[in-house]
Amino acid sequence: NKISEEKIIELVNANFDLTPYGIMGMLNLLQPIYEKTAAYGHFGRSNEGFPWEEINKAEDLRSQSGL
Repeated sequence: NKISEEKIIELVNANFDLTPYGIMGMLNLLQPIYEKTAAYGHFGRSNEGFPWEEINKAEDLRSQSGL
């Protein structure tokens, strides 16, 4: 690791709400987007607008970690 596991845990806890409600909100799971996921799967398709494919926290995590 480039940073300690303790620091990784700290960053995850500070930046992600991992409660069921928080995950539903973060990934916008209450919106009816399931028809798009029914064919050809739903991972690795960057042009479909799936919230779980976004990397919108990457820069924040990088700067907070000191990398």
